[in-house]
Amino acid sequence: MRRTMIVTLMMLAALQVMAGNKEFGNTTLKDVRPVGVAQNQKHQQYDLSFVSTSGNEYTCRTEEKEKLKATDLVVGSSVSYEVNGNKAKVKTSDGKQVKCTIVRVANTTSTPK
Repeated sequence: MRRTMIVTLMMLAALQVMAGNKEFGNTTLKDVRPVGVAQNQKHQQYDLSFVSTSGNEYTCRTEEKEKLKATDLVVGSSVSYEVNGNKAKVKTSDGKQVKCTIVRVANTTSTPK
């Protein structure tokens, strides 16, 4: 009985550590830019920029196989986001969800010296 409780507590602690880098919330889409030239690819990739509620500015790149129109993501529009490690999901108010990989993180709360 005691051993089961210890194992359970250790598993809960491990889950909290793994889930510690997950962040989500609502924000405004700061920028959307095409990446490279889509000559040999089926779909154009985009870099999306947004500032999280914790003060980090994230830039994430859409996947090569993701079909996305530039008009689906309007700069300045409200989006919800979920960041988990180096992966992110951005969802627009009309339900369009985009999966992307984090390529840059900047701390917006610090001042340069």
